[in-house]
Amino acid sequence: MIKVTYKDNIYEYPEGILLYDIAKDFEKDFKYPILIAKVDNQIEELSKTLEKRCNIDFYDRTSIPGNSSYSRAVHFLMLVAFKHILGNDADVKIEHSIDKGVYCTSLNKEINEKIILDVENEMKKMVSIDYKYVKLSVSRRDAIKFYKKKNQLDKAEVLKYISNTYVNLYRLDEYYDYFFSELPYSTCDVDSFKLTYIKENGFVLSYPNIHNPEKTVPYTHHEMLFEAFKEYTKMGKTFGISTAADLNEIVTTGKYNDIIMLAEARYNSQLSNVANRIYDKKGKTKIILLAGPSSSGKTTTSKKLEIYLKAKGFKTHSLSIDDYFLDREKTPKLPNGDYDFESIRAIDIDKFNEDLIKLLNGVKVNIPTFNFITGKREYKKNYLQLSEDDIIIIEGLHALNDELTKEIDDSLKFKIYISPLTQLNIDNHNRVHTSDTRRLRRIVRDNKYRGYNASDTLKSWGNILDGEEKYVFPYQDKADVIINSALIYELGVLKTYAEPLLFSVHEDDEVYPEAIRLINFLRNFLPIPSDDIPKESLLREFIGGSIFN
Repeated sequence: MIKVTYKDNIYEYPEGILLYDIAKDFEKDFKYPILIAKVDNQIEELSKTLEKRCNIDFYDRTSIPGNSSYSRAVHFLMLVAFKHILGNDADVKIEHSIDKGVYCTSLNKEINEKIILDVENEMKKMVSIDYKYVKLSVSRRDAIKFYKKKNQLDKAEVLKYISNTYVNLYRLDEYYDYFFSELPYSTCDVDSFKLTYIKENGFVLSYPNIHNPEKTVPYTHHEMLFEAFKEYTKMGKTFGISTAADLNEIVTTGKYNDIIMLAEARYNSQLSNVANRIYDKKGKTKIILLAGPSSSGKTTTSKKLEIYLKAKGFKTHSLSIDDYFLDREKTPKLPNGDYDFESIRAIDIDKFNEDLIKLLNGVKVNIPTFNFITGKREYKKNYLQLSEDDIIIIEGLHALNDELTKEIDDSLKFKIYISPLTQLNIDNHNRVHTSDTRRLRRIVRDNKYRGYNASDTLKSWGNILDGEEKYVFPYQDKADVIINSALIYELGVLKTYAEPLLFSVHEDDEVYPEAIRLINFLRNFLPIPSDDIPKESLLREFIGGSIFN
């Protein structure tokens, strides 16, 4: 017998017992099926056997580890169901996240609404049969040979750049696939999903997430966001880069400088187009509002946009929402008693609008400065007065929320939503999460400029995601334009900065499993030196050396 500690209580089980069997004893503690376990601070599948004394914990789909496992399991389920319906040679590319799900395209079969419905019904059938997700450790060279034989060259190529002697493959029914993170025990645990046919041989696979774990939210199409992803995909094809292996191939030839210049030119062209649109409405746009999730590059984007606008003859002024925080004692609080600085109620909206109206009417205004030490607004004779061609640029969490500028006529506003909408995949079935790109950016920036270590940033990430879900994503459709701040080469650069920081996370740290997941993710990319990245690049906001700092 071995002793197992769970929630500070000690239990005894036979040596060699499956985590799956132990999980049955505690399933009453969870609202949804247990999907994954943590054994001595290491994420493990329920198919793992226990051989010695340990501490364990379990996760369902309401947690980040559990929900990540759930999403990969649904992806694999859909891929196999697709083959059941359209034949063993049918294949799908999982492109990118969009509205509580992922956008997918059929690679070699024509699809329509009926076929997508058939695939969804086949997925439900497989759930009822209760297929097992079986993990196999095989030599990397054997895995490469296997995928070449199956003509799945995207997988064979990405495995070529991994130094591991062995890799994990997963079997579902008679099909094998490569995933770089853990899967649940069986299909019966992934019982909620929805397929929605879109257009152009594409569809969306939706499923519960940590903010809506109870059900699959019906897909809502966001046309501008969809087109932004589509444009990035088209650019990747132009560059010859759609997977990590494609980027790695360029790195091995030493020609990554060309990709850096092309990516930077593409990002700059977006700012130029925005400046042109504002110039075409000359005299009508008085306020530019820029918002996006954390680590999207809002600061650099607003400063570079100022340059483009000044080149068009405009005079620009930046106005910080933070300077209009309510005094500390008036700030709303969270249920746990902490101040809720991310709430729009933490801002003196009435005073903000009062000053904006005065500025638009040509009145000289004394702009406040918020003292974060005293928690009070101060006035230091920082006067601002606008002339005819002046434009105010406001960037921040709530910039696209109409309540922030409720007294200002919409015709005077130009709204920008910015996010790194990554469209670079590891392979056809493993996408790069937009949130992972932002997370790595923030880890690097927090360490360089704020003195935080990787553990600090990872511990705060859940609260950051909650804030974005409430205050950013609901307003993205209000934007006049979307700027995609993803740089197709950046993961190779971020690897050189983030990897050492992630290795600093101690084995006993609660975020150690997440640090290991990100380390494993970065192993798919070869490092790219930062020497030739322009000083005005958005990426410099995170890695340092920006001319705007």
